[in-house]
Amino acid sequence: MKSNATLAALMLAATAVLSGCANTSPSQNYGYSQPESASYGTIDSIQAVQGASQTSGAGAVVGGIAGALLGNTIGSGSGRTAATVAGAVAGGVVGNQVEGRQQHAQNYQINVRLDNGQFRSVVQDSIYDLNPGNRVRVIDGRVYRY
Repeated sequence: MKSNATLAALMLAATAVLSGCANTSPSQNYGYSQPESASYGTIDSIQAVQGASQTSGAGAVVGGIAGALLGNTIGSGSGRTAATVAGAVAGGVVGNQVEGRQQHAQNYQINVRLDNGQFRSVVQDSIYDLNPGNRVRVIDGRVYRY
């Protein structure tokens, strides 16, 4: 009974530690300045760009649990406990990496020629019905049809 409680505590601790590996930032800054007010212009070009992969932590949790269960089948006594912890950590790391490879955010770089002659590049997650040649306005780092 004591080993089951120890195993449960180790799995809970490993899950808590590994869930901190998740990247939960809601947006990415790609080095482009964001305008403070509305600007008007015409879309010059649109390119699909690969965004950074983001993980939710679910891969780390599932991998940690699977690794702990696998590690628990190895050895006996304190060796089993060490194998359980090592399996949980290794499984969490691998699970997080697998999830990160499967989730690649698709973003779009929209190059706008503003009415004042300047160019502005905006990266956003969707283009809806935007096409080169459309009249647009740029507000707070997003492009909208005008």
